[in-house]
Amino acid sequence: KPIGLEAYLVPKVIRPVFDDKFAAVWEEMGTQIYKHLDDANVNWTTIDVVRFAEPVKYNTVRETVGPIFLWIGVHPGSLSRELAEKEAVACKEILLSFDIDSVEVAFRESRFRRYTRKLLDYVPINNLISSFCGPLTAALSLPIASVQTPDSESTGGIYLSAGNDIYLLTARHAVLPREDPSIVYDHRQSSQDTVQVKLPGPAAFDNMVQSISDKINTLKRTKASQEEIIKKLQTLEIGDKYVEEKLAIFVSDLMKSETAINMLEDFQSGVINDWSRGEDFIIGHVFYAPPIGVGEGPNYYTEDWALIELDRSKINWTTFKGNMMDLGPELTTFRFTSLMYPYKFTYPKYSHGRLFPILCIVPEDELTRPKPNDKSEPSSNRLIKNGGRTKTTIGCGNGIKSFVREQWNGTKHTSLEFAILSREIHTAFSDRGDSGSIIVDNEGRAAAFLIGGCGYEESADITYGTPFEWLLKRIKVQFPDVHLYQPSGKI
Repeated sequence: KPIGLEAYLVPKVIRPVFDDKFAAVWEEMGTQIYKHLDDANVNWTTIDVVRFAEPVKYNTVRETVGPIFLWIGVHPGSLSRELAEKEAVACKEILLSFDIDSVEVAFRESRFRRYTRKLLDYVPINNLISSFCGPLTAALSLPIASVQTPDSESTGGIYLSAGNDIYLLTARHAVLPREDPSIVYDHRQSSQDTVQVKLPGPAAFDNMVQSISDKINTLKRTKASQEEIIKKLQTLEIGDKYVEEKLAIFVSDLMKSETAINMLEDFQSGVINDWSRGEDFIIGHVFYAPPIGVGEGPNYYTEDWALIELDRSKINWTTFKGNMMDLGPELTTFRFTSLMYPYKFTYPKYSHGRLFPILCIVPEDELTRPKPNDKSEPSSNRLIKNGGRTKTTIGCGNGIKSFVREQWNGTKHTSLEFAILSREIHTAFSDRGDSGSIIVDNEGRAAAFLIGGCGYEESADITYGTPFEWLLKRIKVQFPDVHLYQPSGKI
């Protein structure tokens, strides 16, 4: 460490080591070193062999590199100065036993990370980017698509677990559109190709990037207006208290606009650079999907589901909250509570920002016979979903199930479906790309699994869902231990 009045730390750059004598014995010598560190209870993470050099200002100046360093990384806070000094001496003795001298030993704090793109952590609602980063987080629902058929986008609706395995539930018809719907897809069968799943799907990604651009452009227009007003105020009489107060307000607002623009531009740049590569999209693969069944069981429901086995390296398990629905920027707290709890004067508080926890399951018989209320409409009739296409929407369940007819390969199929109607004028509850979304009631209970809708041409007037309690029973036929994933079970 430099000393004296003019002392300062000199920045260094890392340089490679090319030394035949060292290389010839390194594997055996390095093995002895790491085993010694293990015996000494040193919580090491990496052992590198490097040199350091002072950066040069001009290309014409020859760079001078220092001696070889044995650079040992340890977990932060795990190694005392005294132990580091002791183990440095011990490592030098091992080096000398192989006739390697003039090598320095240094410890540093470091963590080893496998370089794979993780989903973003949950962003607090008071953070500007929280309105845009939803498609890149693990919060429900996830806008997904299979790599083989990226134009067929769907939604990852809810997390299920069985033992140590964690799955994302979605609709089969969306992630396996080219597969024969009458054949079981089982990734455990070597004869079937792996179907990788990416997040977000291309349309969801493009929409996210465009929404950021739209916000940036709006802020730039606001900034230009603020600058114009500031110029006008600066031409007015100096010393006027009212003018000075107004000027201070607009200068402060201008700084906020500039900060917001810079933040969003940096975020957008990061999204494009980090998430536009194909491998960064992959969050897992389709693990199992039964044949699509229409009119299944005594209730004539539709069975159209697939389990996606998650790539664990893509999720930060220390911050993963499990089945939390992202209410998104579409709903303010007031609008959410007024629409979901219309007959209550006190509302349940969700202390998770805009994340709404999914805690349990609505009994199947309660879907069409909700809890009684002293008003004309049962309060538990209100339902919410966050879909990959239409985002967060609020609707109400119908007390009468609907018959649905489909025709595949010349054969007609009929089913009974739980119907959901939109609560908002000119806003559909769902659309293409929302299949696989989980539909939740106002008590945070999984009510239904969204499979489709009907309407004139491309619009959806009515949404159809499979009762989730029934669907989970069907999943348990193949995976008896499966259940809703809970944070206490995370790994």
